[in-house]
Amino acid sequence: MTEPLLLGGIEAGGTKFLCAVADRDGTILAETRIATTSPAETLGTTSAFFREAQRVHGDLSAFSVGSFGPLSLNPLSADYGSITSTPKPGWENVDLLGHLRRMTEAPMTLDTDVNCAAVGERLFGSGQGLDSFCYVTIGTGIGVGLLIGGAPHGGANHPEAGHIMVPRAPGDDAFEGICPFHGDCLEGLASGPAMLARWGVPAEHLPADHPAWDIEADYIAALCATLTYVVRPDRIIVGGGVMQPQMYPRVRSALVAKLAGYDASMRAIDMDQYVAAPTAGASAGLTGALALAYRTATRQWPMHWRMAEPFHANKETVDA
Repeated sequence: MTEPLLLGGIEAGGTKFLCAVADRDGTILAETRIATTSPAETLGTTSAFFREAQRVHGDLSAFSVGSFGPLSLNPLSADYGSITSTPKPGWENVDLLGHLRRMTEAPMTLDTDVNCAAVGERLFGSGQGLDSFCYVTIGTGIGVGLLIGGAPHGGANHPEAGHIMVPRAPGDDAFEGICPFHGDCLEGLASGPAMLARWGVPAEHLPADHPAWDIEADYIAALCATLTYVVRPDRIIVGGGVMQPQMYPRVRSALVAKLAGYDASMRAIDMDQYVAAPTAGASAGLTGALALAYRTATRQWPMHWRMAEPFHANKETVDA
């Protein structure tokens, strides 16, 4: 008989925490959505949800969190498991794992939200069958997840490719950038809040032929060029609220120009396949977190899981 397995997972985002408990087959047994407010309120409600889920379903076998950051991922660090110098008000130096350990003794794993989303894409989305790829999200911030050899890459800490410095896009010399740490790094120039600051309206309200999109495409292509030269991934999956449908052809065209015909293997890239939209659904990060919990418990990836629609009405929702 197969040993029972109960998995806990959180996709911890800047606006909401998606929390779930699943069985060995990835079937969601309980789930909830919690607004990201203050650490005390959000983490208190999160812990209450998992305590109640364990009362109903039993003790967790493993637990995993995919969180916004920056994160301290070095187990030898005094602040291991903490959110560090985030611009999210009130969340700097919050001991995320320390708080969650109070509600379970299960083995616990922490990774970035983008790495967890990349795992979800490998299981069910645009990363299926690929050995190495990048997952990029362009939204409130800019994050990059890396899967190398089929597993999330991060080591003792994690990449922060959203804060690289990139050349100014043509026509964008006057905008100062909004990153509180670097000013005009990539995130300071090309995130959703940067577009709002530059144009005065949210990106999704700009018409498809607005010059903003060519400027934005130039910055995203600069990131893709850097990832291509440094990582040489099989694919770059680009999502997030800023990536409107008209962006993909613009980014591909700008990337071709930036690679400038260098290296035969790059010239042979099929850009329509190389720069792709995510397809694993809105809860790819939560799926990835649960998959990391499965891997913590079994030392294997759950390749037998079937994709399920997230947060639908016929699933039990435990009230925290």
